[in-house]
This record gives sequence, structure tokens and C-alpha cells, in this order.
Amino acid sequence: MTFRAGSAARDGDGPGAVATRFTGRAVTGERALSGSLTEVALDDGRVVIVKRADGADAARAEAAGLRWLAGTGTVRVPAVHGHDAHRLVVDRVVRGRPERQAAVRFGRALARMHAAGAPAFGAPPPGGPVEAFIGLAPMRNVTGDDWPRWYAEHRVLPYLRTAVDRGVVRPGEAGVVERACARLPELAGPAEPPARLHGDLWNGNVLWGADGHVRLIDPAAHGGHRETDLAMLRLFGCPHLDAVLAGYRETAPLADGWETRVGVHQLFPLLVHAVLFGRGYAEQALAAARSALAG
Repeated sequence: MTFRAGSAARDGDGPGAVATRFTGRAVTGERALSGSLTEVALDDGRVVIVKRADGADAARAEAAGLRWLAGTGTVRVPAVHGHDAHRLVVDRVVRGRPERQAAVRFGRALARMHAAGAPAFGAPPPGGPVEAFIGLAPMRNVTGDDWPRWYAEHRVLPYLRTAVDRGVVRPGEAGVVERACARLPELAGPAEPPARLHGDLWNGNVLWGADGHVRLIDPAAHGGHRETDLAMLRLFGCPHLDAVLAGYRETAPLADGWETRVGVHQLFPLLVHAVLFGRGYAEQALAAARSALAG
């Protein structure tokens, strides 16, 4: 790894200065990873990530989510050193290869994290904002005690309306998603208590550590239905997903018929992606809604 020596310390508003402020350590170098991520080397040998958040309260939401998940003592997340209005400083994860036993451990830990619960569906993490984010999309953490109604009103239909307004979903197509939402009480399976969700559990937010343990990053954490996290993990692929699910079900069995409900839980992330990335995801969301209604 090659770091650019010294430059961060001279920039009073740069990633190095932010890292120093929250870690109390001098900076020996930095390396840009992307437009929003910078690796910063500290004088004690550690490396941290300084992440620039694009939306107001995005850094606070992410920091609160990471701390909420870490507080369960189950899944591993990078330690949060601090945040300000626009930047977040966390430990770097040293990456390794996906291994099957690590996947089983991850599944067990994920089940225990979900079981830690939340005060209500839609509840934000302590200290987290109501006006939060999932990726670059706004996400409102409005609470409710009835999952089908809450999921329709606050996770599916807002993104459907935005997708229609942007022309990504045609007005004549929206009805199939609306009908699926209307039938959620019968499609949702047995009632479950609010689970503590990562909320944006796609494969890119699952980091396989060199120490044989998975770490989760970039949460959109809130209280929700545990099958939503699992459905998102399946939607975008995950190495050794069968082992993850085996570890999960060994620790916390899923309600009968959970596999038939995957499409229902994927409506939320698919419509978010339709709003952010366009028509291809809209078509997948419409197909998921049709499949749910046909089933």
C-alpha cells in the first residue's frame, strides 16, 4: 500500500485533519480510494477510513447505525472514531477471502443481531435521525407497530411514487405493486417482533476480513422484519449464501414459507435501486410484485 506522506496534516479541513481530530493521533500519510473514501495512516501503525457523506445527517445516521449494531455484541462492524456534519472516521477492514466457516459464523451472528430487536418497525438507532438514508436515497424512519402496513406506507410506496414521478415506472404499471401492498397482510407470513436490521445488506456491505470474520459496513439501520435483510442479501448475491442461511437457521429458525416471501421483501431495495439507477431495477420490482400476487 502506498500512502501520500504528510499532505493530510497540512490540510486543516482534509481527511488527515479529520482523522487526527477523532483519533488523537498524528497522520503519516493518506491514500484516496474513491471520491468519498480516503485511507489515512496514523503514527501508531493503524489505518482508518475517512468517509465523506453527501447528505445532511448522513454521517450521523451511519455512525449511529454502526454503534447500534455493534452494541448487540453479535456482528462485527468497524469501530467508529467519530463524525462531524460531513465526515465519518472508522477503522479500516483488512480484507480476506470468503470462507465457508466464516459464512456460517456470520449467519449465526446475524440471527443474534436481528433478535436484539428494536422498539418499533422503522425505529432509528439511538442518536440517529428520522430523515436517514439508504445508499444515496432518502429513507424516513417513521415508526409503526403493524409490519405489513408500515412496510407498504414507509418502505415500498414512497419509492414507487418517486419512480413514477421520474418516469422509471410507467403510471399504468404501478398498480401491480400497489395490489401487492394491499395484500401484504396475507402475504407477509406470521407476525414477528421488530428486528434490528442492517437495512442495506447487499454483498458490497459485507466485508470478509483477513482474520476470518465478516464485518458489515454502510448500514441503513432501523427496526424492521428480519426477512428483509436476508432477501437483500440474496438479491445481490453473497459468497457461501447457503452457509450463511444455514448458520442463521441453526440459531433462529425462519417461519414456514419464508422462501416464498423473498420477492415481497425485495420490493423495497429494488424500488430504491430503480429510483437511483433506472429502469432495469424497476422491471425487477414489477416482476417481484407479479410473482408475489401469483403465489
